[in-house]
Amino acid sequence: MIKVAFCDDDLSTLNELNILLDQYRAAHGRDISYSSFQSPLELLADIEKGIRFDILFLDIMMPGENGISTAQEIRQYDSAVKIIFLTSSSEFAVQSYSVRAFFYQLKPIWTESFFRLMDSVMDECKKSQQRGLILKCKSGITRIDLEKLEYCEVIGRTLSLHMENGTVLESAGSLDDLCNELKSYENFLRSHRSFLINMEYIHNITYKAITMDSRAEIPIPHGKCSEIKKLYLEYAFSRKQVFIS
Repeated sequence: MIKVAFCDDDLSTLNELNILLDQYRAAHGRDISYSSFQSPLELLADIEKGIRFDILFLDIMMPGENGISTAQEIRQYDSAVKIIFLTSSSEFAVQSYSVRAFFYQLKPIWTESFFRLMDSVMDECKKSQQRGLILKCKSGITRIDLEKLEYCEVIGRTLSLHMENGTVLESAGSLDDLCNELKSYENFLRSHRSFLINMEYIHNITYKAITMDSRAEIPIPHGKCSEIKKLYLEYAFSRKQVFIS
């Protein structure tokens, strides 16, 4: 199910958005739930509690706290939500990029344009779900792109996810559970009881360790080198990668 939130201090705008989304759900048979907020403080309170939305329609001009500053606070908890700003002016269009807004929608919102926008953002949500993993990290709820996950290490009950850009995200959990979640992705290999690696980032394999593109060294258990090399070669050939011996 896709979860949508509307935040606008104008009750008539909220009612209009609710009606438009009801029409969209009926016309497309989509499984969508939605919540409405008249105050950014109410919205932030729910997000701070851990409630996650896939899509957020956020008015920019609201009393007390505008939409841009609200979005900046939301990004501290959730880097994945698709934010669509609502406004009667293009004044803040450039600033919207600083919080990675999905779209900047001028009011009034017509049915046809709303349906097109929903089609676009729903498609993006589908793509994100197919290649993404949602984690509750110290920095908040984060959706990570699995293609950018280099490797994961577990220490005790803490998972450290090392991304290709050097960022390390920490989340509570077990490596067993993570492996089960990712078992349908052939590029992930559990090379050690404490490590799960993305084979796309393997730089070198020796009998002692796997060297990743980041130059991190992942230990290989005694006697497992041949098996790991075999699994890696099978994966590489399935991806039609070329080897020169």
